[in-house]
Amino acid sequence: MKRLYFIAPDVPAAKRVVDELLLARIEERHIHVIAKEGTPLEDLPAASLWQQSDLAHAMERGLALGGATGALAGLVAISLPESLVLGGGAILLATTLAGAGVGSWAASFQALNIPNVHLQQFQKEVEQGRILMLVDVPKARVDDIRRLIHRTHREIADRGIEKTIPPFP
Repeated sequence: MKRLYFIAPDVPAAKRVVDELLLARIEERHIHVIAKEGTPLEDLPAASLWQQSDLAHAMERGLALGGATGALAGLVAISLPESLVLGGGAILLATTLAGAGVGSWAASFQALNIPNVHLQQFQKEVEQGRILMLVDVPKARVDDIRRLIHRTHREIADRGIEKTIPPFP
């Protein structure tokens, strides 16, 4: 999947684009809209905390760092003479999994208040009242969807493609 970014001048234009995307068989769960705080989005699919914060990236980093720390702690634990009775492999596995879980959990708390780094470039336009649209499409359909929007909605600004989207949405 690739994430496409579009800027609509207002809510009615964003609604027309969403309708066009739905007709093009892009599921509503793959369309996310971000607007200035207080803007009534009516029935537009508002972006969740998952899309607006750095939660996914932080959880990935926390998982990796916590897992590595847990594995290191497990290696230290199995090097102790008392650990022979408990079984070294089980200790290593348990500490690695526990570290990964705790790292991911702790990182998620930190990331809830950090804006998504990919959205910072659009902040000024959103504050001016424009509507940011995030559309997740299969790689094979990227060019088709971009052409469709360009052809039928000249008022919509194409703001590019994010190479990878978080694996969890």
